[in-house]
Amino acid sequence: MSSSPSNKRNGASTNGNELKHLGTLMTSAVEDAIADADIYHGRGTCYLHIDNPLTSKEKPDTSVENPTGAVVPSISLATTFKQSTPGEPSARFDPNSFGMGYEYSRTDDNLGLRCSMCTFILGNPTRGVFERAVAAAEKAKYCVAFSSGSAATSAVIHLLSPGEKILSIDDVYGGTQRYFRRIVTPRMGIEVDFVDFSDNEAVIGKLLADAFKTKLVWLETPTNPTLKVTDIEKVSTITKRFNANAILANPLEHGADIVVHSVTKYINGHSDVVMGVVCTNSEEIYKQLRFTQNGVGAVPSPFDCYLAHRGLKTLHLRMEAAARNANAIAQFLEIHRGVTKVVYPGLKSHPQYDIATRQQNGYGAMITFYCVGDRVQSGIVLKNLRVFALAESLGAVESLAECPSLMTHASVPDGQRALLGIDDTLIRLSVGIESCPDLITDLDNALNAALKSMEQNSFLPGSNTSDGGNYWDW
Repeated sequence: MSSSPSNKRNGASTNGNELKHLGTLMTSAVEDAIADADIYHGRGTCYLHIDNPLTSKEKPDTSVENPTGAVVPSISLATTFKQSTPGEPSARFDPNSFGMGYEYSRTDDNLGLRCSMCTFILGNPTRGVFERAVAAAEKAKYCVAFSSGSAATSAVIHLLSPGEKILSIDDVYGGTQRYFRRIVTPRMGIEVDFVDFSDNEAVIGKLLADAFKTKLVWLETPTNPTLKVTDIEKVSTITKRFNANAILANPLEHGADIVVHSVTKYINGHSDVVMGVVCTNSEEIYKQLRFTQNGVGAVPSPFDCYLAHRGLKTLHLRMEAAARNANAIAQFLEIHRGVTKVVYPGLKSHPQYDIATRQQNGYGAMITFYCVGDRVQSGIVLKNLRVFALAESLGAVESLAECPSLMTHASVPDGQRALLGIDDTLIRLSVGIESCPDLITDLDNALNAALKSMEQNSFLPGSNTSDGGNYWDW
């Protein structure tokens, strides 16, 4: 899903269609103004309207689909739905039920249990409209919503069988790595190999070693928290040569078979919903996901679906503001004497800058940097922040900062963290939409406090942590 401003100016367009029909009205000044306004190239419309009003084949019959005329979908809290005839679901006409009607709020596949997953009944109208909206935004045929991003991940893993393998990027989300290492492998009998996806030969080598067993390739880009960028199309091409499914947390148009989103983050964007979704164009995968969703029961609440749908409608606006802030902050940090290294895909110093520029619709709002000193100084930086909140998670309107080695990625084995470069001086920023000067001033003050501590204590790198003690005085 495109979630940040475009790197390239492709001209004024609506969903990629040039506005040639405007004729003489399309002066160079008007064209430039439209291009500047439509940095998402039509995506703003698909975030707000499931069916683009300008390209839909026919105008929907609102008297049937929306008899009240409400411009905001209603929140349906019902757990069960009245049937006129036994076994006949209600409201088959509702597009949010995908033409299958409603029966029970958890149930998204009750008939499927009786008919080998051949027919679906959708469980809740509010969840249905959210799923349709995300599918439209992702340019996918299908979307299935779950009660968390982790539940969505688990549903994808349920596509596999014991004895099969997953090839995962090494710098995967800490919670996913914990799930793979401590649940999927020992309890489900599914082996997971972790590899650096920037090394194509390593990927090919792993696939060659287990060409028949490897069924899923799990890729996140940019990674969390080291922000490595992987060439999605190249990896997808490699994996499909070996008949593996590419499981990519990025648009399907790049070659993914499945897209997994933690709705908790940017889609909802307000730190008040925990949810996940899985999108796909494969009917077979969709059927299996629906079956798992119903059988496991990991469905989001109607109110959460309402909030997340509302968040989706402003995704492009929030991301534009946050990404602009992040770009300025990254450049500022790169020249600050309290910082030893900055990792941001929008900086030319980023090793995969060219891939990010070509592949992404923007550089995002996540920044990783390494502060001077050791964990003492990183603790001082985080304790002295006033605008940034010291908190886990990311993708919200408010700016967040954390130390992954002690927080989100503490469950990753020490040796693996060292290989990935996740040490105690690494600080991850999720840049929000506050005033950019305020955010920069906040970081400057905190970094200067860390520098002052070094000067006062004649700091020598490593001298304060030789006994392994925790010097984060909370």
